[in-house]
Amino acid sequence: MNTIPQHAPRILSIDALRGFDMLLIVFADRFFASLHRGADTAFTGFLARQFEHPEWFGSTFYDIIMPLFLFVVGAVIPFSLSQRMQEQSSKGQLYRKLLKRFVILFILGWIVQGNLLALDAGQFKVFSNTLQAIAVGYVISCLAFIHLSRNGRYLLFVGCLVAYALLLTLPQVPGLGRSTLLPDQNFALYVDRLVFGRFDDGLQYTWLLSGLGFAATTLSGLFAGEWIKSEMPREKVARYLFVAGLIALSLGLLWGIWHPIVKKIWTSSFVLASSGVCYLLLAGFYWIIDVKGKTGWTFPLKVIGMNAITAYVLSHVIDFPAIADDLLFGLEQYGESWYPVWTSIGGFAILYTLLWYMYVNKTFVKV
Repeated sequence: MNTIPQHAPRILSIDALRGFDMLLIVFADRFFASLHRGADTAFTGFLARQFEHPEWFGSTFYDIIMPLFLFVVGAVIPFSLSQRMQEQSSKGQLYRKLLKRFVILFILGWIVQGNLLALDAGQFKVFSNTLQAIAVGYVISCLAFIHLSRNGRYLLFVGCLVAYALLLTLPQVPGLGRSTLLPDQNFALYVDRLVFGRFDDGLQYTWLLSGLGFAATTLSGLFAGEWIKSEMPREKVARYLFVAGLIALSLGLLWGIWHPIVKKIWTSSFVLASSGVCYLLLAGFYWIIDVKGKTGWTFPLKVIGMNAITAYVLSHVIDFPAIADDLLFGLEQYGESWYPVWTSIGGFAILYTLLWYMYVNKTFVKV
């Protein structure tokens, strides 16, 4: 990982959307849970529940965070990879760049949630983190961008969805019968436990076969990035993004009647529905920022979004609210039930200050 100044032109709406997503990851869930403990109202309860994952079927707003991360990664591929394809003198150099990023993301995933820093093989998990899902989706999408035509990439997207749906419903799970979309009874989880063995994360999330879904989610962002990078008028791009969002969301919900939406195993209906929401969010950000030119409010999101990986890793490795507790402990006497709210805000303020310092010094950690 290199710390380098940023020179490439940016699409502000994508940076802002990435920052918005990271704000949800590093702050919103803890904040709204703490807010509900302090206020204990029906409204704060609703907000807190929106930042909890459902037990299995269905979805909350919290479930859009990981797909949006993959989606935004895909959206920048047409910009970053096109530049690299011009700069690299051979495909081999390009592949080495992709492999390097894949490996770094996997290692960061091991640090964040794979228990690598425990230095205990008994606690180590091979595949258990969003960054590793990004690594899979990124590499597949980049290879598709390099080697396939636009129609070929659309076919790959559909193929990933169909292939994964079939793998979740047709194979036999030893000892259980035909795979179903139920906890501990699906083929994707059986494959994870078979391959990873004692290094499986022990949860009901799936990763290996779900790579088809991760790739499809990232590809959906790539399609959006291609529209933004095209010569189409910006107003037309915004309409395309909005209509694509409505179509994908509708198809995902409709397919979900027969092939339920389950985030933990990243079902194909979940890919479509979540990608639809991502398109709608990007359409809104793009319309406000790049079409209407209203950019003043985006600075805090840009600060977070341009060092998203740094924010993600630091927020998972360092307990910033605990640091804030050492600074704000005197406030606890004035409202014990509200104190977690202040430490959540204080912890985020410390992290944001670090990101702001990096931003003003033009230091952007690139994977």
